[in-house]
Amino acid sequence: MIPLRMDIAELERPELEAALEARGAERFHAGQIYRWIYRRGITDFQRMTDLSRPLRTLLETDFTLSTPRILTDDLSTDGTRKVLLELSDRQRIEAVFIPDTPAMTFCISTQVGCAMACGFCLTGKMGLSRNLTAGEIAGQVRVLAAATGLAHQPFNIVLMGMGEPLHNYDAVARALRVLCDPDGLALSTRHVTLSTVGLPDAIDRLGREFGGKVALAVSLHAGSDAVRGKLVPVNRAWPIHELLAACGEYTLKTKRDITFEYILADGLNADIEDARQLALVLEGIQCKVNLIPLNPIPEFPYTRPTNARIIAFQKMLAEKKIKSTVRYSSGTDINAACGQLRSVEMSKAQEK
Repeated sequence: MIPLRMDIAELERPELEAALEARGAERFHAGQIYRWIYRRGITDFQRMTDLSRPLRTLLETDFTLSTPRILTDDLSTDGTRKVLLELSDRQRIEAVFIPDTPAMTFCISTQVGCAMACGFCLTGKMGLSRNLTAGEIAGQVRVLAAATGLAHQPFNIVLMGMGEPLHNYDAVARALRVLCDPDGLALSTRHVTLSTVGLPDAIDRLGREFGGKVALAVSLHAGSDAVRGKLVPVNRAWPIHELLAACGEYTLKTKRDITFEYILADGLNADIEDARQLALVLEGIQCKVNLIPLNPIPEFPYTRPTNARIIAFQKMLAEKKIKSTVRYSSGTDINAACGQLRSVEMSKAQEK
């Protein structure tokens, strides 16, 4: 029996081809439908004018197309935009557009909340409500591309919003295949960065299934298990040596640097000795380090280091031949920066 009202947002193109064929339509129409949805941002089947009327009627009868709905769209003084999106079950997530970085970049979420409970991250304070589906992940890109007028221009995607992407691996992988489809947005995986706290088995799987073409950013934040365990609870299950072994294997597949994200928190991990320890554990790994001065988070009992301490930390890494940059996050005034994705509206909704 053919199921009714399939959600096209959840279908990879071969699956849509099969669904159309099962209903007596030609498979090639799947490519046309994909182009309408992903390249032109059209979600009304009746507006897909190169499809016959009977096919458009079939689509309305047998299919649906779920799309996240923008509730709020906040603009930072630096041009960053943060959108609050509502899903079909009224759950809410946030996504961010970061212009000229130097490319246009969409920062998208993979879960409602997060189970990783990292100490410096407001999303982690929410806990995990549920995983996003592949359609909800790809849908954020569709919505942002339409809102920014970038559907026909190059842009980057960072899976660095709410949630741990590798904790929702299957949906993330499906969403990437949809977005990279030649009839979809035709995104290159080389324009995708996946940010993770570090789940070694899933890192291995990502390397195998995507050929190492997805850039990897790993939230390290310390060079010792004692300090990292305070910040990233998952470190207790997968300590630094296991994580870095998986990262080393990934660089062999990519032939590209892995980026290690390092939140600098005064009194915790920002001393010169911390820099020496970080350089020691990263020795021999093809990498660079993103030093991120702590963004304001009321619940986190540490402060941002002075500029002098940040410079001294970076200088020590340079002396140890570790490449690094200092990343001053965009969108802090609208709580769109690293670790800040948990909107006032979402917090209020949780309290009800």
